[in-house]
Amino acid sequence: MKAIVYKQYGSVDVLELKEVEKPLAKDHEILIKVHAAEVTKTDCEMRSFDFQVKWFWLPLRLAVGLFRPQRQILGGYFSGEVESAGKAVSRFKAGDQVFGTTKMRASAYGEYLCLPARSVLVTKPRNMSFAEAAAVPLGGLNALHFMRKANIQRGEKVLINGAGGSIGSFAVQIAKSMGAEVTAVDKTIKEDVIRRSGADHFVDYTRRDFAKSGKTYDVVFDMVANGSYSDCTKVLNPHGRYLLGNPRISDMLRSVLTTAFTDKVATFSFAGEQEKELIALKEMIEAGTITVIVDKVYSFEHVAEAHRRVEREQRLGAIVLAADHDSEKV
Repeated sequence: MKAIVYKQYGSVDVLELKEVEKPLAKDHEILIKVHAAEVTKTDCEMRSFDFQVKWFWLPLRLAVGLFRPQRQILGGYFSGEVESAGKAVSRFKAGDQVFGTTKMRASAYGEYLCLPARSVLVTKPRNMSFAEAAAVPLGGLNALHFMRKANIQRGEKVLINGAGGSIGSFAVQIAKSMGAEVTAVDKTIKEDVIRRSGADHFVDYTRRDFAKSGKTYDVVFDMVANGSYSDCTKVLNPHGRYLLGNPRISDMLRSVLTTAFTDKVATFSFAGEQEKELIALKEMIEAGTITVIVDKVYSFEHVAEAHRRVEREQRLGAIVLAADHDSEKV
């Protein structure tokens, strides 16, 4: 089968399209024919091993490969079709159209992948293409996690900093579905796509500083890795909630103090990416409550261009890779 392989950390030039051995499903596994995989910021950071948030660099490097990547095929979020199931699997059958996450197994940048049947994997929303479905799990699961943590009440005012990314765009939609008035912060080129996600107000950070607007919010969700902790807490109403999506160690420590000694709550926690949450997202999609905007779909041969578009923050929606054998279905 064809797969995009990287044997060392580095620029997009380390990505190679190669023939590799097709995996075989064991008794408790399923073999999935991949239709599409989202190209994420994490994929780019794993490839280069250059992360915006630095504190987990060493433990992650030890886990995934100190000198070179142990798993040489990237891709954690995908959609596809079950090709076969191991003899101990009853949850899925051949022909099921699915979407989900591989978590740390990666490997979605290939024509086929094997996963344990217990993986975070459910049947694809009936009203989405494979490309759209592949672009749901990363942003959707993380946004749902944080918006539920925020305990948003109808009529509350929510600020989302970094609203144009995969997670931020879903957070806008989920917060709106909870009845919030949403202010989205990002750069100029993302205004249209953010407004299409349902934001009530847009702040272009290249022209205005939301912390100096005089406006305050019940919830602030910050997805910007180098965002200002002080600015975000300053614009909170009494008893407001601040959720840190990309916390630095200093931010984690400050959050404990903020929660303990002020009338505000600062929270950092990482999404568990659970099956029940993916089911909830599927139900919201099929009900028309949330959707996804796909910016561009690339073939495997153009993976370098896809990574560049993500790294340079040029994307106006999700960037997706389509497996060549299924490009007509994407």
